[in-house]
Amino acid sequence: MQIGKLRVLKLAGSYYEMGYQHGKTYYDEIHMFTEDRLKLSSDPNWTGRSLSREEVLALGEACLEEHERYCPDLMQEIRGMADATGLGMAELIIMNGYTDFIDTIYAIGDRALPGMPQPVDDCTAFLVPAHTAQDGRALFGQTWDMHASATPYVILIHGTPTDAPTFYTFTITGCVGMIGMNDAGICVGINNLMANDGQIGVMWNFVVRKILQQHSLEDALECLRTARLAGGHNYLLMDRNGRGYNVEAMPTHLHIERMDQQALLHTNHCLLPQNQRLERERLPDSLASSHNRLRRAGELLRQPGITPEMLMEITRDPEAICVRAKPPMHVESCGAAIMRPASNEFWAVWGLPAENEYEHFVL
Repeated sequence: MQIGKLRVLKLAGSYYEMGYQHGKTYYDEIHMFTEDRLKLSSDPNWTGRSLSREEVLALGEACLEEHERYCPDLMQEIRGMADATGLGMAELIIMNGYTDFIDTIYAIGDRALPGMPQPVDDCTAFLVPAHTAQDGRALFGQTWDMHASATPYVILIHGTPTDAPTFYTFTITGCVGMIGMNDAGICVGINNLMANDGQIGVMWNFVVRKILQQHSLEDALECLRTARLAGGHNYLLMDRNGRGYNVEAMPTHLHIERMDQQALLHTNHCLLPQNQRLERERLPDSLASSHNRLRRAGELLRQPGITPEMLMEITRDPEAICVRAKPPMHVESCGAAIMRPASNEFWAVWGLPAENEYEHFVL
């Protein structure tokens, strides 16, 4: 049994200063995780392409200009981390956005290996409308599933930028953000998707952090509309008034669905026919897991009077949602997060939700 508390990293100041603090605090771990992601980016079992390390880094370099154009302040954060760790900007961009970056490799890289189905992360995410919550305040929840080797790197960042809202983001060492909420009541979560239309563009983590810079849900949605996305992800957005959106975002096609009377659920396959045509082939077990988790989450969310504690139990569900590592892909639920933006409350758990306790944080 894994028993551990979530490490909290407090960052404050300019974006450069925040990145430098992050890099100095987790110097060794950032080096190890970056090296791991660079190796996987050269592994055809993950990318469907056979590329050398030099070719991988060249694609990472090609993405830098798009990031500078989209979020220059966050690139200052990466620059601070690079100065603190001695790693290159391209290396850190690849590590941050690995699951988008392999979509870029798949679409652009040479020496295709046709017919090779690829693995995918297995996150389960949901938005709960206010009228189905016990206290009338809307809720967000999700597991974060990845290769089990990522679990030791999970942290929670408490960020206080000098010119943007304070935020929490559930993430990993060296990564600017993955799942989060700011003190303006904007929260965002994600599911990975596997796109065949990847391109030189912006990695999903930077979209998440730009969303956490916003004060309104409309501006948060604009962060997605204006991004030249490198790869496919599904984004779930909510504000403190209980308004919510699910955004299925492939590099060349984006679909926005507004939360109405029913909970919005998403796992790791596209639900929109236009986007299904942009998905690449999946391993059968991975695709079955995505469908089973979507079905199971829908069943569990039919209960009346949803509370944060009930969502925690859903993330612990042994039937489908709390994923345990098994060969050959060794994907597991590395953690989970629950958010209630109306009260600025954030619950998070490190490691398998079924084996660890959630911790409570307030902005």
